[in-house]
Amino acid sequence: MKDSIRDFLIMVAIAVVVFIALRNTVQTFVVYGPSMQPNFWEEQRLLVNKVVYRLHPPERGDVIVFQPPHNDRDSYIKRIIGLPGEYVEMKRGKVYIHRADGTVFELDEPYVNDPAVRSYVSEVIPPNEYFVLGDNRNNTNDSRNGWTASMEAVVGKAWISIWPPDKWGMAANYPLQEQVASAASEQATP
Repeated sequence: MKDSIRDFLIMVAIAVVVFIALRNTVQTFVVYGPSMQPNFWEEQRLLVNKVVYRLHPPERGDVIVFQPPHNDRDSYIKRIIGLPGEYVEMKRGKVYIHRADGTVFELDEPYVNDPAVRSYVSEVIPPNEYFVLGDNRNNTNDSRNGWTASMEAVVGKAWISIWPPDKWGMAANYPLQEQVASAASEQATP
């Protein structure tokens, strides 16, 4: 009898530990609206990694879930384009990053099907803030509307698509290293 009670208590303790660990490391998120099409669709469900930014800062190309500064009720999903100390310029459908050291480079954005129609130049991005854009550049509420995503408001990084089944797999993040390598190979090709 004592063994079965002890086994039951151990099982309950393990279940509680697993539950707390999952709640603090992973969160589900449902995509609402067309702002991240063609990579994320209405009603698509994602797992969000809440631990990754405790290990390193967000990177350009990461798809993040965050609380926007003007809306306490809803979480947004957007792609990080500009980092603190930089400013972003958009012209003729291309995105250019102006770094603090004066260098400028064009982003390679294979995740965008319909580039932005209008030109835009941001202010310098403040410390602990990120310039974010939706992948559906002409149908999204993003940093071009005068706000940035603060690090404190970031819930986590889009990690795995879990629904619908035909969208199962890793989230469509596109790290800077891939963007720079792709841009360099395009420039080297005659």
